Amino acid sequence: MAFANPDGNVAQLGKIEGLSVADFGAGTGAYTIAFAKKVGDSGRVYAIEVRKDLLSKIKNTAANLGLSNVEVIWGDIERPEATKLADRSVDIVVAANVLFQVEDKTGFVSEVKRVLKPKGRVLFVDWRDSYGGLGPPQDAVVRPDEARRFFENDGFEFVSTIESGDHHYGFVMSR
Repeated sequence: MAFANPDGNVAQLGKIEGLSVADFGAGTGAYTIAFAKKVGDSGRVYAIEVRKDLLSKIKNTAANLGLSNVEVIWGDIERPEATKLADRSVDIVVAANVLFQVEDKTGFVSEVKRVLKPKGRVLFVDWRDSYGGLGPPQDAVVRPDEARRFFENDGFEFVSTIESGDHHYGFVMSR
């Protein structure tokens, strides 16, 4: 297992058909698409991204795959209510490869908490190291214990770790 596999990581959450998911910092949409396939037509996936060009790519990819359960949102994952999602509106938030880029990490976690339903879950995946420039700059890497602490400090409970590839680590937290 060399690299993080969004389909494999999502599968580790078990049965999620019909649930609502927010992909915080969706990027090119790898996790958005993986979740859209798993939640099915009765579920919904919100791809939240600050770069409009990436949102267009996600929208086109979803359309080309016949996925009508994806909604793209131009939003900010660090500022209160800037994701444009309602309070307690989603079952799962995925945060993959974003924490190392986030300046206000506590604000980010607070926004995750705000949009999650009670007992909602977070699928968190990030880089283990810099890998000579393949991942984030060395000084931006967030260690697993640090990442977990950001969530625990805001009242989240640890659920489990996930197998997320040689270059990433992952875990699930619950609101």
